[in-house]
This record gives sequence, C-alpha cells and structure tokens, in this order.
Amino acid sequence: MTAKATSRQPAPVDQSYLLGLLGYNCLQAYLKIIPQVKKQLKKVHLRPVEFTVLAVIVDNPDINQKRLGEAINVSPPNLATLLDRMQADGLLTRQRNPNDKRSQILALTLQGQQRYEKARAGIADLDRPASLSSDEHDQLIYLLQKVFL
Repeated sequence: MTAKATSRQPAPVDQSYLLGLLGYNCLQAYLKIIPQVKKQLKKVHLRPVEFTVLAVIVDNPDINQKRLGEAINVSPPNLATLLDRMQADGLLTRQRNPNDKRSQILALTLQGQQRYEKARAGIADLDRPASLSSDEHDQLIYLLQKVFL
C-alpha cells in the first residue's frame, strides 16, 4: 500500500517590507515590462536607448547633442558612441549648428523615421497594461514623474 502524497502549498513569501519601497516596486515593474519592450523593439532592430534617442529627436526638431544627452541622462562620451553607431546604421544625421559651430544638430533620416514609427506602433499596447485603467495609467505616470522630474 502506498501512502498518498499530500501536496502542501508553501506559505507565501513575506515581502511586505520590500513592497513598501518605491525603488523595489519600480524595479519589479521594470523587470516585467522591459523584456516585452525589448522584444518589440528587436523586431525593428532597435534597442531601448536608441528608441529613446529617436523619440526625443522627433519631438524636439533641431535638438543638439548636448541637450539630448542631458534630457536622457547619458554622459557625453557614451552619447557620442551611441550616436556614432546610430549614424552608421542610417538612423540619424549630425550637422554643425550654423549659429554655434561647437554644437551638432540631430535629425532623423527617412530610415530612422520609419523604424521609429514601426517601433512606436509596436510598443503602444505594451504601455497600457490590462491591469490598469486609463485613469490609473495616467496617475501612475504623473506620480513617477514627480519622483524624477
């Protein structure tokens, strides 16, 4: 005769302290969302930081390299490397600012614009998790921006 194995569910893990921390909750949300975003962006051969650069340039015509770096919190050397790669990939152009020769104005190429539009369409649905109402989504964005803006 064999004894029936009783399957017990382990007690839930107590995370009450961690769940009260803003940073922990932001990290958990990031870990849930970013793999999906990366998967969508990979379809158009973009990384999240490249999508960010394209989005900022689209929304800020004639932005210069310095202002872009400040806006997205990327150091000048890292930004230069990133922009070199994106320019080599045919996504953007850099032109000397006629009013300030030390400054470079950034613009998307046609290919950059097309890939940005495809990427934006692909991640639009990911930005609205089914677990949040439209009002909750807007409130969450507002509250998070209060932390970092």
